[in-house]
Amino acid sequence: MKRNLLGAICLSLAASIWGGMYVVSKYVLAFIPLFTLMWLRYIIAFVFLYGILKLTQRKRKKRETIKKKDWILIGWIGFIGYFISISFQFIGTKLSDAHTGALITSTTPAFIIIFAKFVLKERLTIRKVISLVLATGGVFIVIGMDNHIGSYLYGSVLLVGASITWALLSVYVKIASKRFSILTITTYAVLFALLFTTPIMLWEIQVDTGYYQNYLIILSIIYLGLISTAGAFFLWNKGMELMEASIGSLFFFLQPIVGSFLGWFLLSEKLDVSFFIGGILILVAVMLVTYKKKQLS
Repeated sequence: MKRNLLGAICLSLAASIWGGMYVVSKYVLAFIPLFTLMWLRYIIAFVFLYGILKLTQRKRKKRETIKKKDWILIGWIGFIGYFISISFQFIGTKLSDAHTGALITSTTPAFIIIFAKFVLKERLTIRKVISLVLATGGVFIVIGMDNHIGSYLYGSVLLVGASITWALLSVYVKIASKRFSILTITTYAVLFALLFTTPIMLWEIQVDTGYYQNYLIILSIIYLGLISTAGAFFLWNKGMELMEASIGSLFFFLQPIVGSFLGWFLLSEKLDVSFFIGGILILVAVMLVTYKKKQLS
């Protein structure tokens, strides 16, 4: 029960941070090119995480041995999750709109549950299915049905790809966590993502160097690197380690709730009754899979 509660807290915090990240990203992307911003996020996150990792190892006087096959696994996590998935999400949203992006990426938990069943051999229980249906319904109510998805074909395809690749990341983090600490996995996966992003960033700055002469832009980039990347990636990975992947995946649905709330709080966007109805459904779904597991399974 304690593992479930701690995992729920970690996943809730990660999803909440990402829910608010779009407000900051929307502001910064008006000044900084997409892949350059990704690179800046990853370099800040890696330096911070690497420093924490080394301090932790020195304190414990213990270093983890990473073999060649383990580097391949961590590299795969960095490539498929932090490079491909994030790139697909950014480009897909740019080719469609934020509404379509939020709607399509909310399918991620369904893909996680599917991969968890076939890769991790987790049981697909009635409780999980009911929770998934409730949470998905809640997202549709909060965001609303979008009749423009068909007109955003390329963007929609990339967004589906983002959902699938993030689901794969979540499953493979679960596998890697049996061999290494979450801090080690997150740190070196971010390093691989940084390496994969560098060539595109170098090409991109030849076309657009960006604008940095504003302290709000600098602070926003630091926030994205430390909080939305280093902090949220670690929290998500830690939460997935502590809970079954299929159960932990449902916390992903908290993103649109937090995003909608912050849009109302910071951007004066309107919240109607559908936000509260959908939000209640999502919270009920999360509580259903988090508590009283023995009785409900």
